[in-house]
Amino acid sequence: MENKLRLTQALIVEGKYDKIKLANIVDAFIIETNGFSLFKDKKKLSFIRKLAKERGIIILTDSDHAGFMIRNYISSSVPKEQIINVYIPDIYGKEKRKVQHSKEGKLGVEGMTKEVLLTAFEKAGITAAQIECTDPVNSVDFYDLGLMGGDGSKQKRTELCKALDLPEFLSTSSLISCINHMMTKQEFYDLMQKTQTVKN
Repeated sequence: MENKLRLTQALIVEGKYDKIKLANIVDAFIIETNGFSLFKDKKKLSFIRKLAKERGIIILTDSDHAGFMIRNYISSSVPKEQIINVYIPDIYGKEKRKVQHSKEGKLGVEGMTKEVLLTAFEKAGITAAQIECTDPVNSVDFYDLGLMGGDGSKQKRTELCKALDLPEFLSTSSLISCINHMMTKQEFYDLMQKTQTVKN
């Protein structure tokens, strides 16, 4: 299995196809802005601020006007020292899944090759910190702890999100990813015991 670029910071991208692309290249907690909808999503912006404060964020948006508007919106809401900006080059073309070119004719993040994206990270000073998480929290742990597949699992996940000061919109897979970037498995189990959400 190919090593991925492990990021300690949260990675902010525009949409789901960007997230899918980056998930094959980096090991990171990835947040989608869902385009301009972030401008009205105060909960998500608050979550991004929290992530920035705790671990820092990396912003990787498209190189078109819309991408810079989203980047600038986040940058104006988060202290400069908590942000690393990664910029993709202006490459003109069309993503395979799209019928026509974008308004400005530029490829977005999803259209970039792995090599181009890794070079963009390198230019921002982010190099391979390929640290293996030897014993990550996974779905089996969630089942064992009653956080998946049981009566009241959803409520337990909601309580866990509250204990971690995380927003309730996180999917189960995103919650697991976030936990693995926040703490070790032992620390997670200790937290579960303290919050009394362990399945009896």
